[in-house]
Amino acid sequence: MTEKRKALGRGLESLLPPRLIPSMPLIPGGGTVTPAGSILEIPLDDLDPNPYQSRTALDQHALDELCESIAAVGVVEPIIVRPTGNGRYQIIAGERRVKASYMCEKDKIPAVVRQVSDQLAMEMTIVENLLREDVNAMDTAHAFQRLSQEFKLTQEEIAVRTGKDRASVANFLRLLKLPLEVQKLLRDDKISFGHAKVLLSLPAHSPAVVVDVARQAVNLSVRQTEKLVEEAMRPGRPKSEKKEREVDANVREAEQQLQRALGVRVTINDHNGQGRIVLEYTSLEDFDRVVAALSEG
Repeated sequence: MTEKRKALGRGLESLLPPRLIPSMPLIPGGGTVTPAGSILEIPLDDLDPNPYQSRTALDQHALDELCESIAAVGVVEPIIVRPTGNGRYQIIAGERRVKASYMCEKDKIPAVVRQVSDQLAMEMTIVENLLREDVNAMDTAHAFQRLSQEFKLTQEEIAVRTGKDRASVANFLRLLKLPLEVQKLLRDDKISFGHAKVLLSLPAHSPAVVVDVARQAVNLSVRQTEKLVEEAMRPGRPKSEKKEREVDANVREAEQQLQRALGVRVTINDHNGQGRIVLEYTSLEDFDRVVAALSEG
């Protein structure tokens, strides 16, 4: 079991409610619910797309490879669906396997059928996507936003349901505050999640500055971007007049770690093991978030 899977608890299985599936009851309008361990062969034409799918793009090369695998050995892991009536089923988990099966001109696909609510269907979809290494940060952010807005879940509840810690959920949601151009850079893998967290330290009321720094960050490391953000947050003096702070390397590293974790500028004034940690926030929302993060545990 990988570290990522451990972080997500028991994954999809933890969201499947076996107590609701003692037998194979008929569903009004057609369809059945399979008991734990049972697999049905469902015609691909009877499947409807998942309205809660958070992934906006599928890698074509990966789909081609999956198609070759399915053509050779079939679908190894059944998809998960729920009945919708009239003999049709809605995909909960396994969109890639369905698309690849279509590409292979298969007629049917193995599936486990579950009768679950809209909310649980969405949670299961999100968990499946989080288990994938190539999940896009913006897709995850929008998925968490839907859980918050459509099902009124708190950040803590989202964290529990998806196996993430609350701070991670908060960081993903904060990505939605970035200018759209910056979000696109993140979605297109031009900048990383680490870059984005650093950019969030910039004042939200100065989107032009955020976009400008993000464009430069495309060719920079996260550490180089941190320095660029520091310069952008201290305008007003010519660079020739700016005096570089003399800071111990360990102290500088601690400042940067705190900035990444809290999303605000952090300055540590250390004098032989004693000093101050200064947090600079630019909005009341930043203030509330930092207070919440420091109050945890």
